[in-house]
Amino acid sequence: MSKKYFGTDGIRGRVGEYPITPDFMLKLGWAAGMAFRKMGACKVLVGKDTRISGYMFESALEAGLTSAGADVMLLGPMPTPAIAYLSRTFQAEAGIVISASHNPHDDNGIKFFSGKGTKLPDDVELMIEELLDTPMTVVESSKIGKVSRINDASGRYIEFCKSSVPTGTSFSGLKIVIDCAHGATYKVAPSVFRELGAEVVVLSAQPNGLNINDNCGSTHMGPLQAAVLAEDADLGIAFDGDGDRVLMVDHTGAIVDGDELLFIIARDLQERGKLQGGVVGTLMSNLGLELALADLGIPFVRANVGDRYVIAELLERDWLVGGENSGHVVCFNHTTTGDAIIAALQVLMALKTRNEGLAQTRQALRKCPQVLINVRFGGGESPLEHPAVKEASARVTQAMAGRGRVLLRKSGTEPLVRVMVEGEDETQVRGYAEELAKLVTEVSA
Repeated sequence: MSKKYFGTDGIRGRVGEYPITPDFMLKLGWAAGMAFRKMGACKVLVGKDTRISGYMFESALEAGLTSAGADVMLLGPMPTPAIAYLSRTFQAEAGIVISASHNPHDDNGIKFFSGKGTKLPDDVELMIEELLDTPMTVVESSKIGKVSRINDASGRYIEFCKSSVPTGTSFSGLKIVIDCAHGATYKVAPSVFRELGAEVVVLSAQPNGLNINDNCGSTHMGPLQAAVLAEDADLGIAFDGDGDRVLMVDHTGAIVDGDELLFIIARDLQERGKLQGGVVGTLMSNLGLELALADLGIPFVRANVGDRYVIAELLERDWLVGGENSGHVVCFNHTTTGDAIIAALQVLMALKTRNEGLAQTRQALRKCPQVLINVRFGGGESPLEHPAVKEASARVTQAMAGRGRVLLRKSGTEPLVRVMVEGEDETQVRGYAEELAKLVTEVSA
């Protein structure tokens, strides 16, 4: 059964445009409260990032949840993975995050976690959607939910993050620049790294409701690169607005992406005898990651793009580590979802164990040249189903003999076919990509 409101990562859109409106959030809070109450006594945690519309939607959700008889515990601005963690520790039925992640302030959205700190099951999302299409009611007055605020939420999460590295670990002597994207990590991230002994220089930690992700954080790496060089720092760490993505910068100012971070963490776990199974990437993970892991004898599989699919694959295989090149990194040995601070700490532990800098450690993974060409088509039958396109794709794949790959996929939001080819020879890769893009254009005409 297809969903009307929920996408791969909750409900998201432009503030003021349906469904990202106060009246919808009121009804959503009620529907979620009614659905969760079917599971028994109902306690729901609500957290948010720093965008200004969070106040409005927090109030609307609170009213909806309490009208359905759910008790609400407000966390205030907290990273998305913190809500997942606290939902478990407070034994809540669910956690709700008001955030649009790496998007600008004029977008917002809602993410749900189960009481186990995992993505909400499909059947619960469908139950909420069904309730959204029914008239809203209010429980008997004596059963209306209560609201409280968790004042020590930041401290609890800071200690949880620190517990992901061995007791007594010190990063003394390490100078780090942290870019908090004026987002949900602005309080907790500097504290975590300082309390573990690092010298910390903080960027973009003055949220005003409008500046989240604005020329800062993991989607705009330039300021962090410049600061690492200016401060003569050992490395830089960039978070996105809600704290579930992380990218890094080495001491030379070069960006270290999610594929490289994933490799560093997986290799460290293998060397310490703690890697369970293999690694899950996505269709967009660089071939270099797959080849580097293969050299270490570490299995690698690809999921669809989106951390929801990475997590599902990890659960299916009972593996521990997965992620996306965008910086979503999941470490199931420590938490239940993508957590930027915990992922960064695992990378720092790997560097400490090997007594290497980030620039040196990343060299074991040689990323393959990747060429992406977007081809617009006018709707109708997908050009990907055309026999000539299928034949050409198979021919190019065979010609690269396991040292390259072809990915043709339709955009989920635009009438585009994305033609991606990657391999070890950049000239060859570009030639194949242009050949396939030309063919897709011709059959789309």
